[in-house]
Amino acid sequence: MSGIDFKKLSKFSRHAPRYTSYPTAVEFRDLTPEDIIDELKSDKPLSLYFHLPFCRSACYFCGCNVVYTSKADKRRRYIDYLKRELDIWAKYLDTSRMVRQLHFGGGTPTFFTPEELEEIYEIIYSHFKNFEDDAEISVEIDPRFFSQEHMDVMRKYGVNRISFGVQDFNEETQKAVNRIQPFDLTKEAVDIARAAGIDSINVDLIYGLPFQTLETFKKTLELVKELDPDRLAVFNYAHVPWLKKGMRKIDETTLPSPEEKLKIFKYVIDFFENNGYKMVGMDHFAKPDDELFKAIEKGELHRNFQGYTTKGGADLIGFGLTSISETENAYFQNYKDLKNYEKAIDEGKLPTFRGVILNEEDKIRKYVIMEMMANFSFDIKRFEEKFGIDFFKKFENEIKELQEFVDEGLVEITPEKISVNKTGTLLIRNIVLPFDEYFKKMKNQKVFSKSI
Repeated sequence: MSGIDFKKLSKFSRHAPRYTSYPTAVEFRDLTPEDIIDELKSDKPLSLYFHLPFCRSACYFCGCNVVYTSKADKRRRYIDYLKRELDIWAKYLDTSRMVRQLHFGGGTPTFFTPEELEEIYEIIYSHFKNFEDDAEISVEIDPRFFSQEHMDVMRKYGVNRISFGVQDFNEETQKAVNRIQPFDLTKEAVDIARAAGIDSINVDLIYGLPFQTLETFKKTLELVKELDPDRLAVFNYAHVPWLKKGMRKIDETTLPSPEEKLKIFKYVIDFFENNGYKMVGMDHFAKPDDELFKAIEKGELHRNFQGYTTKGGADLIGFGLTSISETENAYFQNYKDLKNYEKAIDEGKLPTFRGVILNEEDKIRKYVIMEMMANFSFDIKRFEEKFGIDFFKKFENEIKELQEFVDEGLVEITPEKISVNKTGTLLIRNIVLPFDEYFKKMKNQKVFSKSI
């Protein structure tokens, strides 16, 4: 990736979706539980997501839906409602379907005590008894709130993949985002997981945070190298203070410029590829023997609300506050606030309140966008066989919009394939934008973060 003109590339910086879904969550509208009942009648495998939304304090960069508290009674109350929610789901969802994935996100799942986590696992396993032999059982962990006792519970219930939040080891940056997390503490958490036999460890990093420069991030990368993770997710910080109040506490004058961010991410790519990792998707890295990398080699990588995954072909069902589900024909989301979430469950209803039912046009464009976001290439012939549509005739205008990326040498279009080169991957959000018909109609595109 030498010889990149970062100043030239930075001109492409604009507000754009991250495409964890298509249509994006901005297009979600009111939906009742009755609207999605038919979507639950399927024999596909299941991917289960449980949102455990609590944290003790705010990290200012966080874009997640989080409840900040230190009160034990809130944890207890949430577990009780989660159990009741599962009982309601069991009326509409065939819980004997095979489970392909089980994932805990947050918040900080280890905000719950080991005993409370064990109770949550018992609730889940009492409803869902059939797991595939190679099912992925994963959890996101804040190393600051993680113990050997937590690890013992997770291993008891089959956890085989852990993702540790790091973000940055630079002390000045950590202070600016209200997350003090020394390297030694993080290494201790990783060592606990390794000693327990966890052989798939991911580390999350964020570039674009306050006071970050190429030089400071180089030091963070050297420390991350010592942790020897199997996978990494290196996210572009999405600064959306108009949506997330915590981000208003960040001094925008301390954020790196788009040009500096490109330099950082270009260095990230080179650093990890020189240290035995391969780039996977838009912002992930994996060792060559990892299933993520094997999937992208086959063009079989998938993207959903949990990021990149090899476990496609499943219905994703989300439980708990604000969680999002994805089936073949719909996205639907639980209430974002505890009051309405609890009220729905008290009334014996699924706590679903909004989403979108996909029409045929949505499915076509979703296929194009997600394929390119996941695999940086698009098999035109496979698309035409799947949908019975002449690709170039259908997307004549979109191909014209891609021409500027072709002219820059970032994209190649042949009769059989669209391919994005390594430099072009830095702009993949921009490259798929022409296929997003909703984005073109939006009056306020600022609802999304900057692409660079």
